This record gives sequence, C-alpha cells and structure tokens, in this order.
Amino acid sequence: MRTRGTLRLATRGSTLARRQAGLVKEALEDRRYEVELVTVETTGDQIQDELIHRLGKTGAFVRELDEHVLEGDLDGAIHSMKDMPTEQPDELVTAAVPERGPPGDALVTPDGSSVEDLPQGATVGTSSLRRRAQLLSERPDLEVEPLRGNVDTRVEKLLAPTLQAEHQKRSEADKERKGNTGNEDFEPEYDRTVDEWFDDLSELERQALGREVETEYDAIVLAEAGLERSGLSHHVDYQQLPTGTFVPAPGQGALAVTATDGETGREIQEAIDHPRSRVETTVERTLLAELGGGCIAPIGIYAIIQGEYVHASVTVFDRDGEESVVANRDLPVEHHAEAAREFASDLADRGAADLIEQARKEADEEEDDPEPPEGK
Repeated sequence: MRTRGTLRLATRGSTLARRQAGLVKEALEDRRYEVELVTVETTGDQIQDELIHRLGKTGAFVRELDEHVLEGDLDGAIHSMKDMPTEQPDELVTAAVPERGPPGDALVTPDGSSVEDLPQGATVGTSSLRRRAQLLSERPDLEVEPLRGNVDTRVEKLLAPTLQAEHQKRSEADKERKGNTGNEDFEPEYDRTVDEWFDDLSELERQALGREVETEYDAIVLAEAGLERSGLSHHVDYQQLPTGTFVPAPGQGALAVTATDGETGREIQEAIDHPRSRVETTVERTLLAELGGGCIAPIGIYAIIQGEYVHASVTVFDRDGEESVVANRDLPVEHHAEAAREFASDLADRGAADLIEQARKEADEEEDDPEPPEGK
C-alpha cells in the first residue's frame, strides 16, 4: 500500500543488506521518491549454523520479504539477485534491476596472495558449492572448509590467527623490553609497544583480535560486490578472481526490487531500472531456470553485453570439481531470453543435466542423513 507518496521497502537486517538497500533508497530519492526501509528477519538469518545449500534450497533469504509485499504490508522488497529463486508468484514482478556492481569473486588473504601462491594444502573458507568446485578444479590440493556469517565476520575469522600471533609476539617483546630497562646495548625487536600497535589497528582488526579461532583459514572467497558494499575493500588484501575461470553465480553483484504487478512496480522500474543489467541478469537467470539446480549444484553463469550480442559463459561442476561442462555462446540481444533457453537445452544434452541430477541426489542424501553435531 502507498501512504503519502512514501515507498515502504523490505530489507534483511544484516549490515550488507542494509547497505545495499541504502543504495536503492538513494537512487529512488534522487528521483524524488520518499523511501522507508523496513527490516524483516528471515529464516536464513535465524539459522546461523547451516550451510547455504541446506537452507531450504534457493530462497532462504527471500521468500519472507516477498510475503510482506504480496500481503500488501509493503510496497516492495530489495534482494541480492543471486539469492532469488528463479520461480516467483504470478502476482510478483522484478520491478527494477539497478546498475550492477562487480560480478566476480575475490580471494581474500592476510597478505594478498593469489590462488597460485597459496601454499600446498592451504585451507580456504567458503560455504558455496560453486566456489568449492571451482577452487578444487584449479587446485585439487586445497582444503576447502565451510564458512558462514556476514562479510565482516568472515573476514575477521580469516584475520584472527595472524593478528593474535603478532599480538603474542609483541607482548613478549614488551616484557623483554621492560626487563632490559637501562641496558644501553639492548635493541628492541619492535619500534612500538604492543599498545601503540593496537591503537593503529582498524575496528575490523580489533574485532578479529578478540575472536575465538575454530578453523585457521589461509584464504576465503567472497563476492567482490559484497566486499565493496560492506566498506571493507580498502581494509583487506584481495585478488580479483577471473570471471572466465571462476564464473560467478547467476545475478551476482546485482540487486533486484520486487513488487506486485501494478502501478507501483511500473513506477519503480521507470525510476531505477538499468536496461543493460536487466538483460545480462535475465540471460543468467533464464539459463539457471532451464538447467535447474539452484543452490544445490555448483553452477556458474555470467553474461555480458558485447555489441549486438550477449556473451554467456556457463560452468557446471560436480561437487569436487573433477567433472565439468564448460561452454560459451554469443546470444543475440534482441532474442536473449529465447536464445538462453536454447543454450541451456544444449548444455543439458552435453552432460550438464547429469551433473545437476547427481548434485541433487547428494543434497537429498545430506538431508536424509545429516552429519551429527560436532562432539557427538
């Protein structure tokens, strides 16, 4: 419902979700709309100890926001597009796709290492089946371990061991310094005391310093857009992963505003829809919808407009990155959705359907026989 011209839009409550919603709010306010953001807690936010692919398949962070829209409580909902199911109620439309952010992934390390530079058997954190398969395809020696939490939490888990080790060394050096007071021949290991070092740490590093370490990660993989929108890209060392090898998730880096099919949806579209981003993400989501799989299969799909064509790249892996179907195709912009459906059919025939079915069976087996809690 509309009240006094104000658009009331649903958002998740995480820091990243609020920042992303803020981008949409600013874009609409630039077009002279009044916007109120309403925080809705979802099941996906409440269940913190489950991996993404176990959270009721695709849509764990989406459906409850859209329910408020369908019931008429709110005018629209703001989503990360990669979280959205490809199927949605007939009454609901994707009213707007604002201009997309960086679509690719980032490898975050304490020292800015690349995938090739990681030590043998390095531990990399991600809860994404796609990222796990892609990493293992490039480096079968890696240990890929689960990692959940918001972007800040994931980065803190990565930085904690290194910072805690340095804090310990500096604390011991301070004790040695104090024990050699008056000794003119003593040369301290560090120029600054541990307190001076601590004062120069960022808030993120201070939080990491106090975090309990369960798994020591050598690296973690995050969406670059999430890193940027969380305000962390200037505070961590990372390498952009090439979209040709580490093909992103469909819709990664893009936001979407859903609304009921009517006047409000049309107004939002006219105000902030970005045609290029809509075409590219439509191709990606059409391919995903035709292939199936959602969050249960390691699928990367990336589309980018190049002249009169949309260049689409698709990778479908098994969970260990050992088998894959990899393909690229130029699709005519004028018939991009239809061409994407034809491309998906060809991919299915080439073995993608078999890999997705295999992943589905493995996901069903996990649900039927979940791993026992740690320590039991």
